[in-house]
Amino acid sequence: MIILPAIDILNNAPVRLYQGDYGQSETVGESILEIAKVFEKEGASYLHMVDLNGAKDGKKCNAQAIIEVASTIHIPVEVGGGIRSMEDVDFYLSKGVSRVILGTAALEDETFIKAALDKYKEKIAVGIDCKDGFVCGHGWLSESKWQYIDFAKKMEAMGVKTIIVTDISKDGTMMGPNVEMLAELKKNVSMQIVASGGIKDITHIKALKDLDIYGAITGKAMYAKTLSLPEAIALCKED
Repeated sequence: MIILPAIDILNNAPVRLYQGDYGQSETVGESILEIAKVFEKEGASYLHMVDLNGAKDGKKCNAQAIIEVASTIHIPVEVGGGIRSMEDVDFYLSKGVSRVILGTAALEDETFIKAALDKYKEKIAVGIDCKDGFVCGHGWLSESKWQYIDFAKKMEAMGVKTIIVTDISKDGTMMGPNVEMLAELKKNVSMQIVASGGIKDITHIKALKDLDIYGAITGKAMYAKTLSLPEAIALCKED
């Protein structure tokens, strides 16, 4: 399992939210680029970045900061938030980003996601953000009628190779990931599953590793210093 440290960006500042609430944001540093460099130095093999303004507003709002990171550090970067058109996908993938995450667009625009998958294949991931088992869009602000397993199966059938799965009720709480939800999902699809939300410490990393999933995203736990990134990476390399 790989560990993907997260940098969430709101108004050009690195922040963490609590349960997806934009009104409960906490700034976690001064420089987005410097945080990314620290994660790289500590051994991260992949970086997860989210444009929070973009997720809510449906357009690229913090792209410049993201591109600066992607073109400076030497590890792959995946980006989500506000990517709603092929032009957005083209922009990021032509500027050094390795993988883009489609969330709201995957829910609402099947033609677009098919075209993106045809053109970029495994460089397209889908974010499945869940609340009470149903998938949400628009920066987690609107709930769809899609149950998360059914939606994941649909994405797999379309050719999606990687999904980023977040239980919104867990995100930023450090109360532990939703292991039951992830285990159920793993029974139903064979895609690369990246777990996001709720991680506090090394015991949570171990619980996810025991599920034998592809990756885990952690943000707040590192900023709160309840989780050591090098320790988490070392644990994931053990057989």
